[in-house]
Amino acid sequence: MLVESVVADYFATNCWILATQRGAECVIVDPGISNPSIFKRVQEVVNRHNLKPVAVLLTHGHLDHMFSALPVADGYEIPALIHARDRALISNPMKILTPGGPSDQILKAFGATSFKEPKEVIELHGVEQLTIAGLPMQVRHAPGHTAGSAVFVVNSEILVAGDVLFEGSIGRTDLPSGSPSEMKKTLRNQILTLDDELIVLPGHGSQTTIGRERRKNPYLTDEFLDSRE
Repeated sequence: MLVESVVADYFATNCWILATQRGAECVIVDPGISNPSIFKRVQEVVNRHNLKPVAVLLTHGHLDHMFSALPVADGYEIPALIHARDRALISNPMKILTPGGPSDQILKAFGATSFKEPKEVIELHGVEQLTIAGLPMQVRHAPGHTAGSAVFVVNSEILVAGDVLFEGSIGRTDLPSGSPSEMKKTLRNQILTLDDELIVLPGHGSQTTIGRERRKNPYLTDEFLDSRE
């Protein structure tokens, strides 16, 4: 597989670009917040490898992961895919923003007051078995960080984890639509059931593996998962 990343200027969100090989179709995951738009940097990677984008994949509806979904999706005339429970956030991201928080401040600095969906949006439900850009994908609904967070097992090699799982940590659950109890269920049922060999592509930070996180991540222990907090 070909795996490239473009790190967004704000919040250092990983925008992953996945393909079977050079010269093939590709999927663009979580195009985040940059000024100017991250679209140009994505194009540079796409053109360097002679790729053909066929879909934008969104792990959840936080602005730092889907701010540039519209320019990227409509720029390439491709659909954006997102879990149904987070779809409304594409056109109304303020719904779960903390007033005065970092994202709110960035939007005000950009003068961004309105949002709309890409021309084509496909809703996911967390049970799909898809093939996109020649890559088999298993969609897993993974609530906890947001109600509509999803993770994707790609080609039985990679887990696109969004903000569910990081190296040594997990995503926040204290933001609107987040849930500590749902996150624990997700970690136990959707993450710990995966093969150790899977390479984890997180929404922020460095790549890791399921096996490494199973051994070292304090949030994947029974002590944490069984706690009432």
